Amino acid sequence: MKQASNARPLLVARWLWAVAALVAAIVVVGGITRLTESGVSITEWKPVSGALPPLTQAAWEAEFAKYRATPQYILINGPAGMTLATYKMIFFWEWVHRLLARGIGMVFALPLAIFWIRRQIPAGYHGRLVALLALGGLQGAVGWWMVKSGIAHDVKVSHLRLATHLGVALFTLAGLVWTALDLQALARGQKRSRLTGLGALAGLVLAVQLIWGAFTAGLRAGHVTDEWPLMNGHIWPGPTQTGETFLQAITGDPAIVHFLHRWWAWVVVGVLVVLARALKQRGRREPSIAIHSAFGTQILLGIATVMSGVSIPLAVAHQLVGALLVVATVWGMHALGSERWS
Repeated sequence: MKQASNARPLLVARWLWAVAALVAAIVVVGGITRLTESGVSITEWKPVSGALPPLTQAAWEAEFAKYRATPQYILINGPAGMTLATYKMIFFWEWVHRLLARGIGMVFALPLAIFWIRRQIPAGYHGRLVALLALGGLQGAVGWWMVKSGIAHDVKVSHLRLATHLGVALFTLAGLVWTALDLQALARGQKRSRLTGLGALAGLVLAVQLIWGAFTAGLRAGHVTDEWPLMNGHIWPGPTQTGETFLQAITGDPAIVHFLHRWWAWVVVGVLVVLARALKQRGRREPSIAIHSAFGTQILLGIATVMSGVSIPLAVAHQLVGALLVVATVWGMHALGSERWS
């Protein structure tokens, strides 16, 4: 495939892999932020000055005063006797989360501009890279929209907004991986991969699982039970709230959301096994092995997280492997539709 003389598809692909690694890292930090209830510790969005934490005692007192006006402090942490020292601990994780988000923006935008000026981006990829940059900007906006729900309305952020925030991050991760793989194929003289029906099905069932995983996290639904496969002695736990519509039950009732998340996982496993076998039949053992390894580890971590009473290290590992499962699945989807095997 003919390329412009300055085009550097492999260089651009390596840069995208680095950005993808940073996105996976921020997914992990986001998980820690939620598990430590740190998400509403910073009550303002200051894109420039907010890059620095408070540097004086007076500045810390001012930040703590703003936090003390939130429902989370008034109803939970205040009665529990939170001190400034304790506040600094939750502030740290939210600050790191926001700082990493700023860093990802810089690591994406600046090299993109340099590649563009030097005409190193292959033809046909400019629009896709701008779209990925726009997704990064959208992620920042959704993140603040999510945090605002916890500052003004509740002791925690909206689980629906949390799911949107995580969903945009993982969709961006998938786009980065797919584009990097396309660029690597271009460097080998191959065409872009196409999305097959089986690949689309795998992506869809995994997306549903990830969304309900975010609901589970946002609703603290992992605490409904520490049993597996039963839930408090029963397969079907029943609703924990009354007067719910069907939609409210499946998206907002902690027990039902937890039930759906743990059992839809096996639908995901079934589809991914089919995808992995199709790859193996085409001689693509590497993505097949990656998919099996990722979903196997993820299932075990999910069970261990529940049975441990939502241990933070296990829950964070579960979120990390979830991101790696997205990478492995996108790799498999891409390989299935690549020119070599079509």
